[in-house]
Amino acid sequence: MELTHLDEQNKPKMVDVSKKGDTTRVAQASGIIEVTPEAYEAVIANTAKKGPVLQTAVIAAIQGAKQTSTLIPMCHPLMLTSVKCDIEELPELPGFRLFVTAKLVGKTGVEMEALTGVSVGLLTIYDMLKAIDKGMVIRNVQLESKDGGKSGDFRR
Repeated sequence: MELTHLDEQNKPKMVDVSKKGDTTRVAQASGIIEVTPEAYEAVIANTAKKGPVLQTAVIAAIQGAKQTSTLIPMCHPLMLTSVKCDIEELPELPGFRLFVTAKLVGKTGVEMEALTGVSVGLLTIYDMLKAIDKGMVIRNVQLESKDGGKSGDFRR
């Protein structure tokens, strides 16, 4: 398999997508943060000292998706048309699952934007709860689905 981010001299490069046509591309990623019962209750009761944890995590996830190209060296700056976030409460864990869906009409996919959004959103939850629970675990950050592009659709 040819690595697209290396040139003929084996030097890093950003892929040239100028000849590709614009298509609608959508990607959804998810991840889980496992917390203590005390931290979970603080989120649900909205009593965390740093403010509304889940609402802040959603804003951070959107911001993270928008900033992907400044964080991941070979990612193209993209004009996202939509970033949507959903948080599932997991009382049995306890914890939360964050879903981020990124969408655009363009020449390259949005998988990295969805994955970065999830990562930044979950890290924000960690930051806001670390005074209560330093043992939180972030796991299973993964692509759930993607539509569009040359490589076709994907469903986990």
